[in-house]
Amino acid sequence: MNELLSLNGITKAYGANTVLDNVSFQIKPGRIVGLLGPNGSGKTTLIKIINSLCTPTSGEVLIQGNRPGIESKKIVSYLPDKLYFNDYMTVKELMEYYMDFYNDFNQDKCLTLLSNLQIDVNAKIKTLSKGTKEKVQLIMVMSREALLYVLDEPIGGVDPASRDYILNTIINNYNPEASIIISTHLISDIETILDDCIFLQNGRIVVYNSVEALRMDKNMSIDELFREVFRC
Repeated sequence: MNELLSLNGITKAYGANTVLDNVSFQIKPGRIVGLLGPNGSGKTTLIKIINSLCTPTSGEVLIQGNRPGIESKKIVSYLPDKLYFNDYMTVKELMEYYMDFYNDFNQDKCLTLLSNLQIDVNAKIKTLSKGTKEKVQLIMVMSREALLYVLDEPIGGVDPASRDYILNTIINNYNPEASIIISTHLISDIETILDDCIFLQNGRIVVYNSVEALRMDKNMSIDELFREVFRC
């Protein structure tokens, strides 16, 4: 067994409201996986469970054979769907914070990415636009030499002109033995980089397969398949 991430029967309920219902899947090293679904399908809850920010009602998560916790945080790099750093910091101070906190943080990679996007390391975060703040946060996450990257809406607030660069940043700045989970609604923008995709609906997996197999079987793009599966 060489799964990097394994979810077995994950259920999460808040009283009578079941957000995730018996979700099981495995991700091997070297895969880029799209976690896709409409609002309220359970994507963010699932991501929080993987990152030990939320406890499942039942089921088990294993990351390299270990349950989420201190050890898993050493190899998982997480991008939440909301900005979380302090506005009073400069970009350089945020970078130094990451360097202190994560042994796998690559400062040279971070500085190169910031320079390529023309982001001033001395700028205070509170002076940056929302889109630039999101770029900074993504750069910090991708500058770690992690084994599993979990990205919740990494390009949601980024202008279309920057999306190609951001996606190239994602695929070119991680260990090929690592894997990436990307949750997004912008499917047409990311499907070219995906190896596999998972469709969640009402807390259940309704599709999980390789992108190549789905395209051949359904004779449509992942974006078209998504619209077909989740048609209102």
